[in-house]
Amino acid sequence: MENIALIESFSEFKDDKLIDRVTLMAILEDVFRSALKKKYGEDDNFDIIVNPDKGDLEIWRNRIVVADGEVEDPNQEISLAEARRIEPDFEVGEDVSEEVKLMDLGRRSILALRQNLIAKIHEHDNTNIYKQFKELEGEIYTAEVHHIRHRAIILLDDEGNEIILPKDRQIPSDFFRKGENVRGIIESVELKGSKPQIIMSRTAPVFLEKLFEQEIPEVFDGLITVKKVVRIPGEKAKVAVDSYDDRIDPVGACVGMKGSRIHSIVRELGNENIDVINYTSNDQLFITRALSPAKIVSIKLNEETKHAEVILKPEEVSKAIGRGGHNIRLAGQLTGYEIDVFRDGGEEDVELTEFSDEIEDWVIAEFAKIGLDTAKSILEQDVNDLVRRTDLEEETVLQVIQVLRNEFE
Repeated sequence: MENIALIESFSEFKDDKLIDRVTLMAILEDVFRSALKKKYGEDDNFDIIVNPDKGDLEIWRNRIVVADGEVEDPNQEISLAEARRIEPDFEVGEDVSEEVKLMDLGRRSILALRQNLIAKIHEHDNTNIYKQFKELEGEIYTAEVHHIRHRAIILLDDEGNEIILPKDRQIPSDFFRKGENVRGIIESVELKGSKPQIIMSRTAPVFLEKLFEQEIPEVFDGLITVKKVVRIPGEKAKVAVDSYDDRIDPVGACVGMKGSRIHSIVRELGNENIDVINYTSNDQLFITRALSPAKIVSIKLNEETKHAEVILKPEEVSKAIGRGGHNIRLAGQLTGYEIDVFRDGGEEDVELTEFSDEIEDWVIAEFAKIGLDTAKSILEQDVNDLVRRTDLEEETVLQVIQVLRNEFE
């Protein structure tokens, strides 16, 4: 009776965890064999018959009959007198099969059996979860916010699997509440001990690539190919797209009428500014497109060192560099070239306000107070003199001079 009750309790795991019958039988046999080894020292002479569906369990110990007083290994051998108590016609040298009741293992062993089984079931479950999510690496996944911590958000999917969204994989403007659904890509899956650790990311370039695939039918169908994606999460991104069908405008198809198609992607990424660019194998043309919206006068390439010198009119420089230098940085990452910007007509001076993307307005105003409102007028001054004549720290003055040297001289 205790066999049936124990197996019925084990069968609960089969229903809860959706473990197939063969796997459950293998796990049960493994657990029982571990218990037999602990009690008898070995298990190779035991037969275990398990039927988890019906709740049947039988354990049979096989021993050889030896003459009375000659038993050397009680687990492998049985005396003639003891064998004849099982069946009176046994003879020396014959095999005896005797059923072992679960209670014979002892109460503590039975409790250990259940704990061992739970551990084995969890191990099996974790292995399946690991395999499942390993196949989903690089794919978009949706889960619900369960718990918000300082360094990460803990998500749960419909199956109750725990997914971690670390702080550094969140877009800076991300703000989620408990119960809210979150989309991201499964970035990595690792086994920590026996438990899988599933990491989600919303900052990886592949997340933007997969959003294009999900939101734009031509990308999903393969008519448009996303060649490369570079991002500064939450700020700006550049996406190079191509089509092998000349009748399709890949940029137009991705952006849509008045930005209708890309709008949902921009919103998902916290209003990240996305530039969609026609890919080309012509490096010079690709760099020109990547630096958009700036208009370029000329480009000089060094293909061996992957270095590009770009000449622009003075009023186009700030456009090429972009706010915080984002535009030129992403253009370099997209094209694979280190890009240096030079102003057309190098001898002419440039208003300091043109550097407002890199120099803060209040700093420019400080220089203007002492009549210095162009790049040359500052570069011609002594650093100590600039510090003395303004309310600026020496470090700030040096940073300004470095910006001007990099972008003007």
